[in-house]
Amino acid sequence: MDSARLARIPKRMQEFVDAGTAAGIVTLVARHGKVAALDVVGYQELETKTPMKTDSMVRIASLTKPITCAGIMVLVDEGRASVLDPVAKYVPEFSALPRVTVLDLMAHTSGLPGGFPSGIAPVTLAQQAAAAGKLALLFEPGKGWNYSNVGYATLGRIIEVAAKRPYDEFLAEKLFTPLGMKDTMFFPSEDHKSRIAAVYTDDHGTLKRAAQVEAGNPNHVPAPQGGLFSTATDLFRFNQMILNKGTLEGHRVLSAAAVETMGTSMTDDLPRVNGELPKVGFAPGVGHGFGYEVVREARGTYRFNSIGSLVKGGAYRTYEFIDPAKDLVGVILLQRTNGGGDLADEINVFLAMAAAAIEK
Repeated sequence: MDSARLARIPKRMQEFVDAGTAAGIVTLVARHGKVAALDVVGYQELETKTPMKTDSMVRIASLTKPITCAGIMVLVDEGRASVLDPVAKYVPEFSALPRVTVLDLMAHTSGLPGGFPSGIAPVTLAQQAAAAGKLALLFEPGKGWNYSNVGYATLGRIIEVAAKRPYDEFLAEKLFTPLGMKDTMFFPSEDHKSRIAAVYTDDHGTLKRAAQVEAGNPNHVPAPQGGLFSTATDLFRFNQMILNKGTLEGHRVLSAAAVETMGTSMTDDLPRVNGELPKVGFAPGVGHGFGYEVVREARGTYRFNSIGSLVKGGAYRTYEFIDPAKDLVGVILLQRTNGGGDLADEINVFLAMAAAAIEK
């Protein structure tokens, strides 16, 4: 990779910080399994001018979803589950929805709504899954696409039932420990809290603390749909394992078959439930696999991602991508709640600049 072109990335990110659209940004680019650039600009906390650091911990939001799916695929590898299992096999309350499968939950084709209706506030994963099984579906399972956090909370419960242990403990044993993801967790200890980046909201051009987000989860229940804290390096390790078809540094955590299935679009040309474009996902030209979106059309290469790339964004402008054709992995971490989503300027710019730094 061209070092001068890589060096342009933090300079461009600094412009976003200077413009007040982000407090601090961490970017990581890796190729052929090695980190080519790990850069940081701006602040972990604006009020105290605490610098953002390469090991600052952030709320990765929906970047949790591919990790949850990897947990399911560990169970498939172990013969404890199948992606075509009806959810009712693990959650009896889904008995009235026998056509909803584990695959549907992972690919967002279950017909479940995005969240629970007002007035329904289950706490534990068991309670959330039970409540999900009583909801009215938006469409027949497998016939449409609707991004469902309710479905992913249910996946966490399926892991608990199939593994016979708490969801977060299972992920720690099967994924975080063997992958060396030492800074990835749902509930940071006091020792970690000084490294957690503050979350901000753009309030008419001024970044203000998002206190409600930072208040966290008072019930101490892990959120399979978006509750993890992590770092750029830990996320690189997870995504590099996916690029390596299930291994990292000699440790196999998933079979090659499991990884291939995770990265296959399961949605084809399904309609989005609300009729908006794009039909599936949050960027043009993608389908949806397990946790990740999959670039499947030429329109999806506008950020220089190859067809077949896996991409995933989180609510606070966290983003990751895997480009098998280029043997490239990228991670960008911000902490801002509103504006742009997966198509935010910082994200679009980073993805294109990372690929543009490839010489051969």
